[in-house]
Amino acid sequence: MLDIRFVRENPDAVKENIKKKFQDAKLPLVDEVIALDASFRALKQEGDALRANRNKLSKQIGALMGQGKKEEAEAVKAKVAADAARLAEIEEKCEELEASIKKIMMTLPNIIDPSVPVGKDDSENVEVERYGEPVVPAFEVPYHTDIMERFAGIDLDAARRVAGNGFYYLMGDIARLHSAVISYARDFMIGRGFTYCIPPFMIRADVVTGVMSFAEMDAMMYKIEGEDLYLIGTSEHSMIGKFIDQIVPEAELPYTLTSYSPCFRKEKGAHGIEERGVYRIHQFEKQEMIVVCKPEESPMWFEKLWQNTVDLFRSLDIPVRTLECCSGDLADLKVKSIDVEAWSPRQKKYFEVGSCSNLGDAQARRLRIRVKGETGNYLAHTLNNTVVAPPRMLIAFLENNLCEDGSVKIPVALRPYMGGAEVLTPKK
Repeated sequence: MLDIRFVRENPDAVKENIKKKFQDAKLPLVDEVIALDASFRALKQEGDALRANRNKLSKQIGALMGQGKKEEAEAVKAKVAADAARLAEIEEKCEELEASIKKIMMTLPNIIDPSVPVGKDDSENVEVERYGEPVVPAFEVPYHTDIMERFAGIDLDAARRVAGNGFYYLMGDIARLHSAVISYARDFMIGRGFTYCIPPFMIRADVVTGVMSFAEMDAMMYKIEGEDLYLIGTSEHSMIGKFIDQIVPEAELPYTLTSYSPCFRKEKGAHGIEERGVYRIHQFEKQEMIVVCKPEESPMWFEKLWQNTVDLFRSLDIPVRTLECCSGDLADLKVKSIDVEAWSPRQKKYFEVGSCSNLGDAQARRLRIRVKGETGNYLAHTLNNTVVAPPRMLIAFLENNLCEDGSVKIPVALRPYMGGAEVLTPKK
């Protein structure tokens, strides 16, 4: 969320940013919120003057009564009563204006970084760099669920009977591989100096609206009926929410946390064959990383965060590339974002396995996360990045480590988490 003062003083810059994000329907909101803000400030000034005058008039009443000037005192009392009625009107109107201003401010997109390429959607994202040599084997690579079924490792039919589409049972070696990847990712991030955390898997509405836009909230979040609770779509939500309404000492920054959680997502809309199986599902598990830092340090942490994901995938022999998200592909709170994509030998192309985002002070402003500095308080910057989400990681892992005989190699880094196994042998 932007600072209303910034919008008031830089309306053209805000409008230009909206155009870069191809959200022209929001352009009238800039002038509208500026007008609402002007009305709010004028009424607030009038209210402050009335409150100050009320104190003066109260003293006058006491003085007049002491002098026996009852009629004059009653006249002043009538003025105080009239002012009180007007003040009540002003306070009610200010509450309405404040709510209207906040509603608009929550929909205006954050100012994107100047380095972000301008484009309408993800088709115009820009490749930055490739890591590892993409390989297409001489043999045919089956669809990922077919590979898993050879290991008796997945049961989608039972999951549909129990929970419907978008769920799965992982079994045997595949289930163990899933857990091994999560455990390895946890230790990998601890080794990089991050503090391990298991957060709440449900959060209140004020945290939800603090960490994401209304559009994202509607498309992703499951609401707990009858309670002010939502299931998290990613542990980033509860991890950033940990700092809501906090004033943190500057000396303690940065906070670097890595968290495990299940994730729950509506995943609205129809999807093609490449998003069946375990690619796009309603429930999965993930290792996440977040940073809360000084504003001047967030660009540096942004580079470190996406590099962590690249390094983890490369340690498991999976080729990846980084993709700079264009302006139209950025969620409204994001300043800059890079996707990490893994190589799919079956599809002969890359697909997304993680996303790294710098949100500037947008989340901190919504959640009121402030830093106590030497010269006063200021808003922190927040960043997040996927370490690994095993459903998609499993797809990349199985395809890139599949052998012609149907077995799957276990990279050296993962073997301690798989009981020392060097290879998985299919059961079918």
